[in-house]
Amino acid sequence: MEGEKIGNSRGRRSREEILDVASRIMAERGYAATSLSVLSRETGLPKSAVYHHFHSKAGLLSAVMARGAREFFAAMRQAQADGPEGDTPRERLTWFLLRTGEAFMARPDFLRLHLLLVMSAEAAEAEVDSIIEQVRHDGRVHMNRMIAESFAPEGEEIAQAVADDLDYFGIAGFDGAFVAMQAEPHRDLADQMRLLAEAMAALGEARVAKLRAGTATRD
Repeated sequence: MEGEKIGNSRGRRSREEILDVASRIMAERGYAATSLSVLSRETGLPKSAVYHHFHSKAGLLSAVMARGAREFFAAMRQAQADGPEGDTPRERLTWFLLRTGEAFMARPDFLRLHLLLVMSAEAAEAEVDSIIEQVRHDGRVHMNRMIAESFAPEGEEIAQAVADDLDYFGIAGFDGAFVAMQAEPHRDLADQMRLLAEAMAALGEARVAKLRAGTATRD
């Protein structure tokens, strides 16, 4: 019984070690260029260990993405649990986006690999399309919530309308800032998040004015 517990513990450690190394190498080289030989060399574990835990290279990628998404969204919920701070949409959006940026920068390999898969055919080849789609969906849901809460003082209906209009723009802006930072790593993601919040707040406030004008006309 004791030996079985030790074996299970070692198995869990080797699984997590493989996931850690695979996350890093796939984010650096892409899925296709990450061979089982490289993983074996980097982890010090035999190739059979990968097959034992994940059954295939595609299964390993699925596990890497599933764990990365789970950890990121959990970290983001925790980071934003007490927010938002500020009285204006711009202040509240800035608070949300800075917290989101911090969560991603604590796990850059996940976002880097995710974007590599989105921009290539590797997701389809590895049959992880559904995971990628779910991550995009969940990310947009979180962005929608952040915008709606930022504009909450305008009333629930207007805040939700603004969120529905801007959530895709917010995701695109965040992705773009992260990609640009890969080319120019000296840039500060926090600075870009402040600018993105400013742009989104201005667009949202224009949308609020239009909605209120339409309401006044109907009345």
